[in-house]
Amino acid sequence: MTQRITFTIDGRLPSRANQRQNRWERAAQNKSQRTAAKVETRKAIGPGKPLYHWYPIVVTMIRVSPRLLDDDNLAAAFKSVRDGIADALGIDDRDPRITWKCEQAKGKPPRCEIAIERET
Repeated sequence: MTQRITFTIDGRLPSRANQRQNRWERAAQNKSQRTAAKVETRKAIGPGKPLYHWYPIVVTMIRVSPRLLDDDNLAAAFKSVRDGIADALGIDDRDPRITWKCEQAKGKPPRCEIAIERET
């Protein structure tokens, strides 16, 4: 039996390597994405429901956008989202109990689809 939580974060996930922003614009964008990911993750999990008993878990992040990125830009685009999800879980994003997967698909409107799952 698979336990699974899915949710969507609206908005674009641009390639960080190709953006021409000053550091303040980039910091504001990072903070916005991280906060959105944290809020949506907490909503999807539910109030007061920790996932400690779920570990180890797999977090799959799917970037849906009209254009595809190469693999290193894809990982960079998810950095703030990954940090926000880890914040909501109350764990460091490098913790070995979490496996992170980055995927992408063509589509509109731009969004990020998240799946948190555990095999039982």
